[in-house]
Amino acid sequence: MVNIPYLLYRAWKILIENIDFPLLLITFAIMGVGLATVYSATFDSDHRMLSQAINMGVALLVMWTIAKIPPNKLMNYSIILYIGGLILLIGVFLFGITVNGAKRWLSIGFTRIQPSEILKIAMPMMLAWYFQKVDANLRWWHFIVASLLLAVPFLLIAKQPDLGTAILVGASGFFVIFFAGLPWKVIFTLIALGAGSAPLLWNMLHDYQRQRILTLLDPASDPLGAGYHIIQSTIAIGSGGLSGKGFLNGTQTHLEFIPEKHTDFIFAVFSEEWGFIGNLVLLFLYFLLISRGIMIAIAAQTLFSRLLASAITMGFFTYAFINMGMVSGILPVVGVPLPFMSYGGTALIILFVGIGILMSIQTHHSRRV
Repeated sequence: MVNIPYLLYRAWKILIENIDFPLLLITFAIMGVGLATVYSATFDSDHRMLSQAINMGVALLVMWTIAKIPPNKLMNYSIILYIGGLILLIGVFLFGITVNGAKRWLSIGFTRIQPSEILKIAMPMMLAWYFQKVDANLRWWHFIVASLLLAVPFLLIAKQPDLGTAILVGASGFFVIFFAGLPWKVIFTLIALGAGSAPLLWNMLHDYQRQRILTLLDPASDPLGAGYHIIQSTIAIGSGGLSGKGFLNGTQTHLEFIPEKHTDFIFAVFSEEWGFIGNLVLLFLYFLLISRGIMIAIAAQTLFSRLLASAITMGFFTYAFINMGMVSGILPVVGVPLPFMSYGGTALIILFVGIGILMSIQTHHSRRV
């Protein structure tokens, strides 16, 4: 006779195995806020709400799958993912599809893929693997090798051009190098060199990238052109006041003043409707997410796991900081989504791959390899 309660119990155990519930609940809270905000931003387009719900379902399935893979097995995939990502980036450079002046996509017959998204995970995995292997004999020149491993995909992505993704990939790799023990004097030297080479870097930027920086300094110089995004988003944020205008009552949103309101500028929609208090709640949720990630990194039992968990967690911070900064008018507009809030499938899946890796590190308690 079939024991149905036992089968249900076993199915439930398999379902929740390797799931870190504090991390999942925090992520669910941010996703819930994001789904409601996407609905408000696109209330006249029901298909976007449904599409985002499907994206979330697929992302959760990916997270669940990744969470079941032990960290030592994830480490074995590091080189494959990194080299495969580089090959695809080179393929984009040679055979990529150009859309709106940017060559970022690669056609694989039935669909298009954006290989740079793969490097958001492959880059920190590769560097964490590298430092795990050289940990016993770490020398100064290992940091140079790591920097070269980071520089190649960064330059290929920046060349597309896709400065936003290049910054995210570069940040994810830098955090690994930093937590591996990069000396502060080297960091300060690099900052000084960067400041000194600013004129050269300025000349290397594309015209539209230079325009974004100039617009940041003076949005009113072109209020109907390059400065339109920043002006309208800051108006929306400011009009939210202390407690906001209320759900579905954002005038800047529903009168179509906010550009890209369901993707890059979703924070402006949220701010207008929920105000300063709502923003504090949202920031607190991101603080909980980052805190949980740091706790997982501290408790990790291998250098690979610690470095990878740290980089992924700080990657979430980088996403949120850049997005909120550009929407608030304190950073140039670079096309970075707000994590777990902005509409979109690919970016959401990559974010949940990161969540799955954190859960794997937390629940498998891997031994030093």
